[in-house]
Amino acid sequence: MRQTVIFACVHNAGRSQMAAALFNGLANPQRAHAISAGTEPASVVHPVVIDAMREVDIDLTGVRPQRLTEQMAAGASMLVTMGCGDRCPVIPGAIRDDWPLADPKDRPLGEVRAIRDDIRRRIERLLEARGWTR
Repeated sequence: MRQTVIFACVHNAGRSQMAAALFNGLANPQRAHAISAGTEPASVVHPVVIDAMREVDIDLTGVRPQRLTEQMAAGASMLVTMGCGDRCPVIPGAIRDDWPLADPKDRPLGEVRAIRDDIRRRIERLLEARGWTR
């Protein structure tokens, strides 16, 4: 059965968007896929995040932040939160991990690249540990 991983942050405009896009690009799609959501979604993905992801051939220009709903969470087997502190969601029955990552909002491109690359390394380790690699 294909597993669903939710990457969640507050505004769903940076970290969780990068994580879901990278995850879906690296994971075996028969084994796992990712959804990105937030507790208080912004109106757009941060432009600097779009720029940083374009550098690794991932286009987020058409992506819109979305609210994490109970319906979305219902089928998730794992929740990875990213710096949302006490505003992080809880999904009963899902494995939970927290990745304390800096918010890319209003940061220079060089710093956003470092956040992106950190997320990629974490995803590669997660995929390997769970057997979700291609």
